Amino acid sequence: MRKQSVSATLILASLLCFFLFLHAAKAQEVEDEREFEYDEDSDKGPSKWGDIKKEWAACKNGKLQSPIDLSHERVKIFQKVEKKSYTPANATVKNRGHDISIEWHGDAGSILINGTEYSLKAAHWHSPSEHTIHGRRYALELHMLHMNTDKQTGQNKTAVIAVLYKIGKPNAFLSKLMTNITSMIDQEDVERNLGFVDPNEIKFITKKYYRYVGSLTTPPCTEGVIWTVNKKIKTVSKRQVKLLREAVHDFAERNSRPLQQRNSRKIYLRLPAGSSK
Repeated sequence: MRKQSVSATLILASLLCFFLFLHAAKAQEVEDEREFEYDEDSDKGPSKWGDIKKEWAACKNGKLQSPIDLSHERVKIFQKVEKKSYTPANATVKNRGHDISIEWHGDAGSILINGTEYSLKAAHWHSPSEHTIHGRRYALELHMLHMNTDKQTGQNKTAVIAVLYKIGKPNAFLSKLMTNITSMIDQEDVERNLGFVDPNEIKFITKKYYRYVGSLTTPPCTEGVIWTVNKKIKTVSKRQVKLLREAVHDFAERNSRPLQQRNSRKIYLRLPAGSSK
């Protein structure tokens, strides 16, 4: 009986070791699947993005990278009115692991920039903000992704409208998404249908905004992106920011790329006629 007890104990111990090994192997496998991370101490951190894949070389060698700091002192003022038109369209919300994203499936409207029409495709959040104004970083930043496909070359041109948020009253648009986002905490690639979503409810259109040419802020860091960063700071609650951080993977709880060099780029500030900075 004693020998049987010892044997049973050894078998249980062996099984335990085996399952612990499988768990560790699985954890390592998940870890290896991350293409990039935000922790600067990681070998997949922001300063290493350009070394991970040759297609991501712009993350390291590009001269028009984003985000950057924005300020009034070195900007050029313009007052041209740009056409914006948005409409409700079917949309889904998705946990992409490194951020929470909304995707519109259909015509959600567009913005006209320098004679080129860019159609609204998606939106996602970064916390804390990626762009800064006068060196100040905010609690949250929303990116509204717009695309234009050149009919002759087939190449995509990108324009992004960014909105910065400080802690304050809850954001009404985010409030409508709280239940769906809560249901996808730590569940990468989980998607929920939202039905028809009106982009105008985000209230990201203002009369004062910064404009410059930069890049995507995630790999492959493609350059030539037209950035429009709203000057007016909106509000978001601590709870909403916390949820956006909890929903994504641990490595992306602070999913903001560090500031990049301005490199003598021109920054424009759009002001209505007769308005001051």
